[in-house]
Amino acid sequence: MNVLLSIAVLGLLIFFHEAGHFLAAVLQRIKVSGFSIGFGPALLKKEINGITYSIRSLPLGGFVSFPDEETDSLVQPNDPNLLKNRPIHQRAIVISAGVLANLLLAWIVLMCQASFVGIPNQPDPGVIIMGIQPNEPAFKSGLVAGDRIVSVNGQTLGSGKEGIMNLVNIIQTSSGRELLFERVNDDDESNTISITPIENEGNGRIGAQLQPNLPNEVSKAKNIGEVITSSNSQFYELLSRTVIGYKSLITNFSSTAQQLSGPVKIVEIGAQLSEQGGSGLVLFSALVSINLAVLNSLPLPLLDGGQLVLLIFESIRGKPVPEKIQLAFMQSGFVLLVGLSVVLIIRDTTQLSLVQEFVHR
Repeated sequence: MNVLLSIAVLGLLIFFHEAGHFLAAVLQRIKVSGFSIGFGPALLKKEINGITYSIRSLPLGGFVSFPDEETDSLVQPNDPNLLKNRPIHQRAIVISAGVLANLLLAWIVLMCQASFVGIPNQPDPGVIIMGIQPNEPAFKSGLVAGDRIVSVNGQTLGSGKEGIMNLVNIIQTSSGRELLFERVNDDDESNTISITPIENEGNGRIGAQLQPNLPNEVSKAKNIGEVITSSNSQFYELLSRTVIGYKSLITNFSSTAQQLSGPVKIVEIGAQLSEQGGSGLVLFSALVSINLAVLNSLPLPLLDGGQLVLLIFESIRGKPVPEKIQLAFMQSGFVLLVGLSVVLIIRDTTQLSLVQEFVHR
């Protein structure tokens, strides 16, 4: 049930991203020919008022299509309502709307939780293990997703962001040295396990993904000011952590590449967070929505950021970038995106606990 719930949330977040592009175009009276969730062959398709809506077989994203992109379109090339014939600022609004929709959705989700459910209490002591990478020290020690680490070598970690930073600092400064982790499993049983971080570009690592130990209980907000303050604080923290994570991926790719997650891993993480109750599901929804926004802002082919780069070049040149260059730019992005997605799906699938148990029988 938790897996289905996380898949539904992921699909909803992708829908809102594409709906942002769609609404930004329609509200500016720009002609749209299609609205699709996923890539590949269409599973369901229906045309309404000249726009084809479809759900496709590969749920790796989605897209809004325009007559400009279709060689068999009946719309005249000089039609002022074609996207390509609109001013640069209007096209920029359409391209940016998906990112803005995801950021707005994350903020609304946090606001709704604070308003109707309550404000999350402060995190409990300890750090939750959200994921384990195979054949890394954490995996070999027997640590599993869902375990809670409360201390290392007798030193308590604290709670929330402080707890995570303390644990990361201990691991990074202890390459090659044995550490004794006090963990609590799902049955509230406590024991001590030994983990020796391995060296990775001068820092120690154990191959585990971490998250705060969030309580299931919430407190009712006293007033609207408390709702806004709490929601803004959570939103800013999630956004800043996401931006820092992508920055680390760019500046230190070799040591952070293993932290990349594909759709399979994202669904698994969503299922784990859902087990923590409503607060965990809200965290998953907001975090993935913000990740979609930041990811699509990157200046890479096929992403919204890449499209904005082409617009910037067009504004500098005073005319569009040649179609051959645009086509090559987009095709390279498609190959990169699909290739990376396939690799991540295969890797993440083989790391699932069910698959690992089958392999080691």
